[in-house]
Amino acid sequence: MLTISLIYFNLALGAVAALAVMILRIAALAEHCDGNGARAHAAGITIATGFAAIGAGGVILIGAGLFALPDTPYAALMLALGFAALCLGLGFTHAVGTLRAVLAPPLEPHRAKQEPQASGAQ
Repeated sequence: MLTISLIYFNLALGAVAALAVMILRIAALAEHCDGNGARAHAAGITIATGFAAIGAGGVILIGAGLFALPDTPYAALMLALGFAALCLGLGFTHAVGTLRAVLAPPLEPHRAKQEPQASGAQ
């Protein structure tokens, strides 16, 4: 079971690291867009760090479930890796969406049209 655990943690934490690097690379590309330099850099580091911390915690929690199926360790490994990949993919999608929202240009406030007022009183 130790071998199964080591395989799981190496693959799952490797996926966390690869996805965090992808977030940083997306932010680095966004730094070259108009007016996004410092904002993209700071947002990329913050979002990638948060993703890595939450992703590593999720990997550890899912890894604890490996011992729920001690009779079929390879089935437990495949289930744990599949669930970890699903969760990390959803987290990555949310992280990139957050990065996109942070870097979006600010919206102009909506101004209601004002009707001209009559100058004379009746």
